Parts: sequence; C-alpha cells; structure tokens
Amino acid sequence: MASSENQSLPERPKGEETGAPSKNALKKAAKDKEKAEKAAKRQEQERLEKEKVEASDTSKHLYGKLVEGILDPSKQKAGAITTIRDLNEGLENKEVTVRARVHNARVQSAKLAFLDLRQRTENVQAVIAEGGANGISRQMVKWCGGLNKESIVLVTGLVKKPKEPINSATISNLELHVECCFVVSEGPVQLPMQVKDAMHPPPVGDEADTEDQVDSQGVPVVSLNVRLNNRVLSLRTPTDQAIFQINGAICELFREHLRKQQFQELQTPKIAGAATEGGSGVFEINYFNTPAFLTQSPQFYKQMAIAGDMERVFEIGPVFRAENSNTARHLTEFTGLDFEMEIHHKWEEIIDFAEGLLIFIFNGLRERCQYWMEVIQREYPDAGNFKIPEGRAPRIRFADGIKMLNEAGIAASPDEDISTTNEKTLGRLVLQKYQTDFYFLTHYPTAARPFYTHLDPSNPSLTHSYDAFMRGQEIVSGAQRIHDPTTLTQRMRGMEPPLDPDSEGFKHYVNAFRMGCAPHGGGGFGLNRITMLWLGLGNIRQATLFPRDPGRKAP
Repeated sequence: MASSENQSLPERPKGEETGAPSKNALKKAAKDKEKAEKAAKRQEQERLEKEKVEASDTSKHLYGKLVEGILDPSKQKAGAITTIRDLNEGLENKEVTVRARVHNARVQSAKLAFLDLRQRTENVQAVIAEGGANGISRQMVKWCGGLNKESIVLVTGLVKKPKEPINSATISNLELHVECCFVVSEGPVQLPMQVKDAMHPPPVGDEADTEDQVDSQGVPVVSLNVRLNNRVLSLRTPTDQAIFQINGAICELFREHLRKQQFQELQTPKIAGAATEGGSGVFEINYFNTPAFLTQSPQFYKQMAIAGDMERVFEIGPVFRAENSNTARHLTEFTGLDFEMEIHHKWEEIIDFAEGLLIFIFNGLRERCQYWMEVIQREYPDAGNFKIPEGRAPRIRFADGIKMLNEAGIAASPDEDISTTNEKTLGRLVLQKYQTDFYFLTHYPTAARPFYTHLDPSNPSLTHSYDAFMRGQEIVSGAQRIHDPTTLTQRMRGMEPPLDPDSEGFKHYVNAFRMGCAPHGGGGFGLNRITMLWLGLGNIRQATLFPRDPGRKAP
C-alpha cells in the first residue's frame, strides 16, 4: 500500500493557485468598490444639497425642536402663553403665543400647510403660508405640515378672521397665521388609537367590546376597553377633560356644603386588622406577614368619631369592595363621599340633610359648570337633563315601591332587597308618577341592611334607613345607626352567620358605644356613580380616572 505522502491530491482548476482570488471574486470586489464609491459620492452630493437648501432657508430660526422643551430666548422672544379657550375677536390682528397639541397636520401645497391645534377642550386652525412679514420658507411649510399628531408645539402667530367659519374647530371664527413654531415634545409616528376617533361615545351593550369597526359615517369605533388601555390618550379628549371637571366640582360642592354646616373633615385608615361590617366582599393583604384587609367604607371610624364628640364629620376617600360584579355601574375601588351626624329629634333629620346636600350639588353643577356641561353635550346632548322636583323629593317607603312594581306586573318581594333591574324599572315608574329623576326609598327590610342599622321600633322587621336614587339607580345609602351597646351586640349575635362583638375586628367599635354615644346616622355617596348618572354616561368607568374592576388593575 502506498504511503499517505504519495497519495495524489485533488486536482485544482487550471490557473488557480492556492490562496489567490478567483476571477469571479475579483470582478465582485471591483463592482462592490464601484458601488461604494457611487454611494459615497451620492451621499456627499446629498449633504452638499442639504447644506445649500439650509443655507437658503431664511426661516430656520423660526421653527425646529426645542432643547428639553424650553424656548431659547436668543432664537425667539418668549411671550406670555395664551390659552386657546381665551382667543376672541378682541385679539384680531394681535400676536399671541399658544402651547398646544397637534390634533392634525397637513400640507396643502409647497407654499401652504395647516395645523389643527388642540388644548384641552378647544381647538383652533393654524395657517403656515410661504412669505409674509417674517419670510416663511417652503422648508418651514413642509416641516410644519409633517409634524406628528399629538406633538406639543409652541406657536406664535397673528389672530385673524378666516374667510369662512372653520367647522372642524371649536374656535371657528378665528385662526392663527403662524410666525414661528417649535416642538416642545414630539409625538410618536404611530399611535395605538387616534384621539379624534375617541371623540365619540364608546359603544355600549352588546357592542361594548367592538373593535376594528367603523360607524355609519366611516369613523373608526373605539371601544371603552381600548380607551382604558390607552387612558393617557383618551383623557386628552374634550369630553374626558370635562367629565373630570364635573367629578372635581361634585367633591368641591360636597365639601363646601358640609363645611358650611359645621362638619369636620376626617381622614380614616384604609387598612384594618380584621374584615369588618360582617361582609365577605373584602380584600385581604399581607401586612408584615400578618393578614390585614382593605376597608369597605369609613363607616366604623365615622361612628367612633361621633362617639368621640366630633358631632358632625365627613370624608372623601377611596372605598374597596371585593365583589365580582362585572357591570356598567360597579367598581372594586371607587371614591366615597361619606357623612355622619348626631340626631337631635327624629331620625328623618338624616334624610332631610342628605336631600339638602344633593340639591345643593345639583344646583351648583348647573350654576357653576355650564361651560363643562356644554363641552360634554357635544357628545352627550342629554347630559345634565335631570328632573329635580320643585318641592321636596318623593320619599317612598320600600313596601310602597314594591307595590308600585307589583301593580306594573313585576314580581318583587317586600322582604328582600330590590334588584338592579327592578330599581331601574321603579325609576321609570316614579318619573311617570312624580315627574322627577330624584327620589328616596325608606324603611328597608331588616334583612336588606347591615347589622348596625337602627330598627324601626314600631315594626322591627323594618329599619330607619334610606337610599337616594338618580335615574332609577342608587347613589346614596344611609340610615340611623344603633348607638346602644346592648342592642348592637344582640343584633350582631343574631346575624347569620353570627358576629362576635368581642372579636379583633369589632371590639374597638363596640367599646366606643359602651362609653356612651349620642343617637346618630349618616350616609355614603358614590362619586363616580353620581357623575355617570348626572351626565347620562353609559358606564361608570367613563367617570373614573383609572378604574379598577374584577378584570382591570392597570394602568
């Protein structure tokens, strides 16, 4: 056998030496070099052309992106900021500076572009035209017309009257003729939803989760779920801006009325060492490796404050309910407006006070929030169309409300709490009979109220309790409370299942009454539900900044 040294090597192609590039490789390298040289030459030409264009741009100091969103005084004189809402005909031919979002931008021609500038609830058209006193360039026209939607811009211009009203703008009788435009904060090229598309009511009922659909006018339908997933964008709509002004106004009116009536504001704890109020709808949390619970209401603490001789107290704060209710009117966290007061003569003093408080809020919304209501009525024409009685609101005993339902052919029991469906039906019946959207149900059955509710001495199967209703939905629940410790402990032990008044969750509460406490009562309002019903919104989540429900804990 021949040795390995003598074995023949594979035959190489003729003319090919070991390590030398092939002719094909040489040709490819030459082509790559030629392409690279052409690309470099083209880039150089483009650079020179860009420099030439920039050199000829007489407006380059009038537009661009601000460093950290702050205007450099050396580039442009910084004037006072005018809000779009304050633009009026008295400013015609005067120079103003606005800071707003780009609602829309478009180039009409090489010489003309338009911006739709939006600030909270109002928008105005801005015109960028070549030439003018400042010598606006075509480069500036093109740049302005290509701005990304939702960018924040600082625009200075002259206020002018357009030849015809601008129907797409809320400020339709004026426009801005742009002199300079700077980007404060740039919006993204692509948005998860368009703000303009969310400026229509979300679908409700069976179509509530409709996505990737358009309405009869061809406008994309933005579901409530999409809006809540992109809450920062949906909050930019004029309607959402106004809704939360109404939310704030209700709190302001609530606090104002109570302070005038010598009520003291409280801030009660939201963490408790035991599940209180005897209900199961409570959130358990880990509190330094021991169980604790989020409070279902400030009820116990309000009453303990009354026992502490505070006489009249109130609170505005979060309320937590671990109830798996996936409805248009329920949340697992909402803002509660609570009050508690001593009773001097009769338990109806509480209803009198609650009614006066609600009427004060309703009238205050009409008197102080006309502008915000008008904004909301662009989408919800019936917002605020709420019938209030001229005299005292109807007070219907619970049994009589059930009788009204029965007479209308609806099955309902006077011994059980009323269902949501029957509440709405009763609301329609009350409206027909009393011509009001606002009324009270009183004397609920004992089985339908918490253990601390005072029983009716003339009929222990009933209670000194009430609920207030708007448009057939409950907004306030209240009652006289049991202040006698013996009666309270008996009532607790008689619950099903029984409650132990000496347990960790109840002993401090019960002991407050053992030390003496005046007769008292109060009520709890749901802020978000009042806003929803006053405005006629389709879902309580629309009246909640960042709603929490069984399926949502973010954003």
